[in-house]
Amino acid sequence: MNAFEIIGGKKLKGEITPQGAKNEALQILSAVLLTEEKITISNIPDIKDVNKLIELLGDLGVIVERINKDTYTFEAKNIKLDFFESDVFKAKGGGLRGSIMIVGPLLARFGKAAIPKPGGDKIGRRRLDTHFIGFEKLGAKFIYDSKKAFFNVDATNLRGAYILLDEASVTGTANIVMAAVLAKGTTTIYNAACEPYLQQLCKMLNRMGAKISGIGSNLLTIEGVTKLGGTEHRMLPDMIEIGSFIGLAAMTESEITIKNVQYDELGVIPEVFKKLGIKLERRGDDIYIPSQKHYEIDTFIDGSILTIADSPWPGFTPDLLSIVLVVATQAKGNVLIHQKMFESRLFFVDKLIDMGAQIILCDPHRATVNGIDKKYQLRGISMTSPDIRAGVSLLIAALSAEGTSTIYNIEQIERGYQDIDIRLRALGAQIKRVEGSGPSH
Repeated sequence: MNAFEIIGGKKLKGEITPQGAKNEALQILSAVLLTEEKITISNIPDIKDVNKLIELLGDLGVIVERINKDTYTFEAKNIKLDFFESDVFKAKGGGLRGSIMIVGPLLARFGKAAIPKPGGDKIGRRRLDTHFIGFEKLGAKFIYDSKKAFFNVDATNLRGAYILLDEASVTGTANIVMAAVLAKGTTTIYNAACEPYLQQLCKMLNRMGAKISGIGSNLLTIEGVTKLGGTEHRMLPDMIEIGSFIGLAAMTESEITIKNVQYDELGVIPEVFKKLGIKLERRGDDIYIPSQKHYEIDTFIDGSILTIADSPWPGFTPDLLSIVLVVATQAKGNVLIHQKMFESRLFFVDKLIDMGAQIILCDPHRATVNGIDKKYQLRGISMTSPDIRAGVSLLIAALSAEGTSTIYNIEQIERGYQDIDIRLRALGAQIKRVEGSGPSH
C-alpha cells in the first residue's frame, strides 16, 4: 500500500496546468466504438481509470496507437464481440465503473453486448437503472445471468423513443445518446444531463455525422443516422482539478496560476470559491490566485449562514464539495455544506476534525463548518483516503497543516489525478511517495 508523506505549512508558488477531464474521457473513449473509421483524441489524462478503459478497448479489438503522452488514435474496425463472454472481460470490466459506458455504442453498432455487474467508488449507491431503462425504451432486452453475474443485452432492433430520465445522470445520458445516434427514427431525452463533458460528447458525435440538437440544454433530440465516420477531438481540462488547485492556493496562502482552464466551461465553480472569500482573477484563459492571508465566507443577503449544495449542471458539481468543505475550515465564518447526491461522501470529516478543524457532521448529507480564520494551523496526522475526491481534500489539508501527514490508500487519489505529487513538487510542495503498510488502527 503506497502512501504520500507530506510536510505541510509551506507556501507554494508557480504555474500548474490541469490534466484532461477524467469524466469526459470515459465517455469520449467509449464513443470510438461507434465507427470503424479512425478517431484521434488529445488531452487524455494519464490515469488508472482511463488507461484501464483504453486497455479494454484494445482487448475488444480496437487498434490503439499512442501518438504522444496525451494523444491517441483509435480504429474500431474489427470488434471481437465474443470477448464479452470471457473471464478477462469480467475481471477487467467488473473493476471499472467506466466499462458500463461501452454498452451504448456496442448496442448501437452491433445490436448486442454483455456486461458484468459494475464496481468502482465507495461513495454511496450509484444506481445504473437510468442506463438500463433508457436502453429498454429504445428496444433493448436485458437477460441477467445470476450464476455468472452478467447482463446479456439484445438490441437488434433499436428504435427512437421519448425518454424522460428519472435522474439527470451524466453517464446515463451519455450512454443513451450513444445508443440512440444509430437507432431508427427520432429519440427525445428529457431531463438530460447537460454538463460540459456531455456537450463535448454530443459535439464530437455531430462531427462524426450524428444529428443531435438541444446540446447544452436538458432536452436533447437525436435523429438516428445509419453510420458515423471518424473525427478529431480535444478534451476539456478537468474542472475538478481546477477547483482543487483554487482551494489549495487559498489554504496554503500560495500565489498560483492555473493555466488553460477553458474558463467559460467552468460554470459557477469560480463564483462558489469567491463566496468563500477567495480572490481569483481571470487572465486570458488562466486563473490567477494571489497569496492571501485570510478569506471570509459570505453570508446570504439577510445575514443567514451560507449554504453550498451540489446540484445537476449548471449547478455546483458534487465532486468539488469535499474541496469546498476543507477550504472552509480555514476561512473566517461559517458555512453549511449539503451533499445531496451521495450519502457517504462526507464521511472523511473525522480526519479533518482530528487535524483540528471545527466541523459538525449533522447527518450523512450535511456538515456545518466553523471556519477558524487561520488562528491556528491544522496538524499533520496519519490517515487513509476513502475515495478520489476526499483523498485530494485530505491532501490539501495536509499541505496546509503543521508537521507531517501520511495519507494511505493513495491508489484512490491516483485513479483520478495524474502525477499529482510531481506536479505539486514543481510548485514547491514537500510531498513524497513512500512504501507503507497502512495505518495500524
